[in-house]
Amino acid sequence: MTPQWVAGVDGCRAGWVVAFVGLNDEDIRVRVMKHFTDIFAALEAPCLVAVDIPIGLPARIGPQGRGPERAVRPLLGDRQSSVFAVPSRGAVYAQDYREACRVAQETSDPPKKVSKQLFMIAPKIREVDKTLRKAPSLIDRVFEVHPEVAFWRLNGGRALGEPKKVKGQPFGPGLALRRTLLANDGFSKAATEEAAPSGASVDDLLDALACAAIARRILARVAMPFPDPPLRDDFGLPMAIWA
Repeated sequence: MTPQWVAGVDGCRAGWVVAFVGLNDEDIRVRVMKHFTDIFAALEAPCLVAVDIPIGLPARIGPQGRGPERAVRPLLGDRQSSVFAVPSRGAVYAQDYREACRVAQETSDPPKKVSKQLFMIAPKIREVDKTLRKAPSLIDRVFEVHPEVAFWRLNGGRALGEPKKVKGQPFGPGLALRRTLLANDGFSKAATEEAAPSGASVDDLLDALACAAIARRILARVAMPFPDPPLRDDFGLPMAIWA
């Protein structure tokens, strides 16, 4: 029988850190891949991919935001600032920060600029968006997740009390807490304590494993979307964070 793999994916400085996870808890392979499309060409051929990136971009943003962000922020307590506000499709596709802010203000009610944190990941948002629009068959295999929401789920629906970083630097107690939650979900010590692959950091690795944990939940049909049911953008892409 061919092993069935899922993938948890987090952006990193070298591209994407991907945690391929099999049905056996010991089957875990972590690699950095330059392009999002490389994941589907991998030897593991994951049947389901859970990625920490916004999927589905509205043409306009109303007072309630895109939808998923507003749905999950109340769950996260002090960690809710990690959920960035996603602007309109036009703003995400703007090529410089000034243009992105101008378009975002023109396509939001009330007018709102783009955060610099969101603008920094816009190239990765575009990469996933283009992939799914060019290959609609992947839409049912790719799900938006968020590491802090994933850890909230692994923590029994409770917000985490420790951040993973403080002033941009890895925070030991926060990383230890996340390793414990992953271990409780069946991930081996070897997986959670291995060195991050070249081009990624330790928090990227742990986030990718958390995304993979939610991928397993989605495959088992025990995950839920926020909001429920998912919204859709003008291209039919779903808009929901799964956990």
